[in-house]
Amino acid sequence: MAEISAKLVQELRQKTGAGMMDCKKALKETDGDIDNAIDWLRQKNLVSAGKKSDRIAAEGLVDTYIQPGGRVGVLIEVNCQTDFVARNEAFKNLVKNLAKLAATADSVESLLAQPYIQDQSLTVEDFIKQIIVTLGENIQVRRFETYALAEGTSGIVDSYIHTGGRVGVLVELKSQTDAAAVNEEFQSLARNSAMQVAACPNVEYVSVDQIPAEVAQKEKDIEMGRDDLANKPENIKEKIVQGRIEKRLKELTLLDQPFIRDQSISVEDLVKQVKAKVGEEIQVNRFVRFVLGEGIEKQESNFAEEVAAQMGRK
Repeated sequence: MAEISAKLVQELRQKTGAGMMDCKKALKETDGDIDNAIDWLRQKNLVSAGKKSDRIAAEGLVDTYIQPGGRVGVLIEVNCQTDFVARNEAFKNLVKNLAKLAATADSVESLLAQPYIQDQSLTVEDFIKQIIVTLGENIQVRRFETYALAEGTSGIVDSYIHTGGRVGVLVELKSQTDAAAVNEEFQSLARNSAMQVAACPNVEYVSVDQIPAEVAQKEKDIEMGRDDLANKPENIKEKIVQGRIEKRLKELTLLDQPFIRDQSISVEDLVKQVKAKVGEEIQVNRFVRFVLGEGIEKQESNFAEEVAAQMGRK
């Protein structure tokens, strides 16, 4: 059996929120495999299904850029070290310009190599280095996502930024004609869809049929291994698990969520209503959500030591 280190136990605790002894037992049961340990804890109902890591540490901003006409959109995350710098106007302006430049880049590396929008004599990377010197903090372009409607495709790309740049969503909706794409009801649906995704952190897919088979199978394996089903006949067990799986998969999908502005209907119902008003087929095609600093481990420090260090510099 693999040695279960305190560091491994702590990592599992941070990822699941489960107790220390439960985490240690899960790791022993799974021979130190952290992914299998998470599944083991879920089977024992010791951790919620969609829990995200609590190690959200990086400051900065999530921002967006939508090209005029709504056919191209960008969602970007740029990190700094403190919220103080994140609220600085120079930093905010930098992020907005980077979002605009990212519309023509295919990677962070290619974005950094572009001429900067406000000073063509400098690359983006060189300009960021200047800002780092000015603001006194490390700044990193962490990631961005670009949606562009294919040639000959009608629709719209829209976005929503929530909680002052800590959560951002980019959505792409398709229509049959350009006339529908500029329809006010259709554009409102795009914005509402983006807001819905921002409000539903567990949503990962548009509809159930988009969920990969391996994801559904993993959920089934977890449910089949739960203790409360251990003594039930196999046929009864299958029926119970099937009902749980259907419920769980719907929790992952946008169209199956209650609409945030009217809980009496689902997002799918809302789409159907807009279809009737627009008079043609429309669909929510895809979305992406960024949560600021998600998955980045924050360096812990002693506040008293920080103060002493700062005073010692003067």
